[in-house]
Amino acid sequence: MSAITDPVTDAVVIGRNEGARLLACIASLEPQVRRIVYVDSGSTDGSAVAARKAGAHVVDLDMTQPFTAARARNAGLAELDGADFVQFVDGDCTVQPDWIATASAFLTAHPDAAVVCGRRREERPDASVYNRLCDGEWNTPVGRALACGGDALMRLDAVRAEGAYRADLIAGEEPELCLRLRASGWQIWRLDAEMTLHDANIHRLSQWARRSRRAGHAFAEGAALHGRGHWGHETRRALIWGLALPLAAVGLGLMHPLGWLLLLAYPAQVLRLALREGADRGAWERAFFTTLAKFPEAWGVLAFHLTRLRGRRVGLIEYK
Repeated sequence: MSAITDPVTDAVVIGRNEGARLLACIASLEPQVRRIVYVDSGSTDGSAVAARKAGAHVVDLDMTQPFTAARARNAGLAELDGADFVQFVDGDCTVQPDWIATASAFLTAHPDAAVVCGRRREERPDASVYNRLCDGEWNTPVGRALACGGDALMRLDAVRAEGAYRADLIAGEEPELCLRLRASGWQIWRLDAEMTLHDANIHRLSQWARRSRRAGHAFAEGAALHGRGHWGHETRRALIWGLALPLAAVGLGLMHPLGWLLLLAYPAQVLRLALREGADRGAWERAFFTTLAKFPEAWGVLAFHLTRLRGRRVGLIEYK
């Protein structure tokens, strides 16, 4: 009778100019995985050298080609050999001590599951309202899920069979991969377990707006690739609230003063969302910024379609 061996788990970390945060990420992974592959995307702060000294295998991404996080993840994936599972993690995150064991045990016990994620938390939620918004955004429902974020443990063979990440996506690469995995019969799970700590480091409205614009771009590109079933609702919602409604208010308001009353839909929407979530401080914050986000999201949708019509691609949208 052959012995049952524990699954082998490697990690792929991506980052640029993460400095001390990268070293903390590697240190959190080192006792939990067999091997750490760090893909560096043109750091100028010595991150690649520091990662090598910390014991990671470093891949210097070819920066003569347009950068995407998806391309970096694929470059790390190409370095893995003999692993069963791979933990993807961003270099500004630290992995909780029990996460790999918990997630690995789940994938082992659930052969139909290809991806498992847990609770990603913001390291400093009280540093800004934007950090708090990120922390709430990552508190997704536990159980069967449609997608994961950048931090997740995946079944290596399943990911490779689907062709890994779509390298040309500048955002939304994880949900797009999960969509293809689910179409092939695989399951995505969100566990009730602590997974990572993340440093969003968003302190200005302009940073938050760029992040929202990137989300709008991801919505539009996802819907263009896979039809209305993939982020079609999010795309339409951004265009209605962020473009169609204000244009209608301006047009009608110029014809008759009562037309400006259409703008009351925005405070009404904030009120509706806040009451739905309990009307505490966090609920009001999320309601206000969820509504406000529709403007940069609509900008992201429009930018995607306009550049697509001109045969071009939108460059990387960074917020920090």
